Amino acid sequence: MGLKLGKETLFKYIDNFGFGHKTGVELNGEENGIIFDINKIGDLELATTAFGQGVSVTPIQQITAVSAAINGGILYQPHIVKSINEPELNNVILDTEIKKIRQVISPETSKQVRYVLESVVAKGTGHNAYIPNYRVGGKTGTAQKVNNGAYMTGNYITSFIGFMPADDPKIVVYIAVDNAKGVTQYGGTIAAPIAKNVLLDSINILNIEPRDNEIEKEYVYLDKVYSDIPNVIGMNYDEAKNSLKNFKVLKIGEGTVKYQSPKAGIKIETGTEVRLFLSS
Repeated sequence: MGLKLGKETLFKYIDNFGFGHKTGVELNGEENGIIFDINKIGDLELATTAFGQGVSVTPIQQITAVSAAINGGILYQPHIVKSINEPELNNVILDTEIKKIRQVISPETSKQVRYVLESVVAKGTGHNAYIPNYRVGGKTGTAQKVNNGAYMTGNYITSFIGFMPADDPKIVVYIAVDNAKGVTQYGGTIAAPIAKNVLLDSINILNIEPRDNEIEKEYVYLDKVYSDIPNVIGMNYDEAKNSLKNFKVLKIGEGTVKYQSPKAGIKIETGTEVRLFLSS
């Protein structure tokens, strides 16, 4: 891919996404990162850059660039806080200016990137970050560490960067774990589950509504399996129990089903209890 793009095009996008430059975020000690000098690029450096070796970026650069890739293609100035408010009446004292830096890719390309990254979670290495009904996108990373100019053996930074909802992103999370012990060191097995927990906590905080038309998950060994809850309102108990064969059923009352919890149309873990409230 790097050879096909050529060094001018590849490094133009690396630069446009903000890599190799300080973001200007309100933190002391920010670094530029390490990017090859384009005048010293041969085929080897071009290839390694294309798959992420030989370069070094900061977490805030990574978050900023991925945000641009999924938000419609716009690179924004990152900030630590949205606003500063006084504590009594919560009036805004200082509101952070939203600063657009540049349009990096087109909205159409950004939409395709979101779809590809949602596929990584539903069907690929990021499956441990999958949250049914909420359309999570993301990408795993497993980076060899360098010591004295040479790559180390069995010592990795494992990472996952995820976002949701994949059709209209509200949050992006970057998790990196340095040299995890006692486990197979892959971003999908170590960092993705941590990111999932952060995203789960964000659902209520950000009032993120469930989504339709998510990419169906491909299950692998030891994955938790999720099933759609059918609508059993109006059925008698036997009919409802047959429709809910993938779940435990708790019956409350007699007659026909007037209310079910959880409601129909969402996915929950297979075997979870569904409560049915019946009356005549």
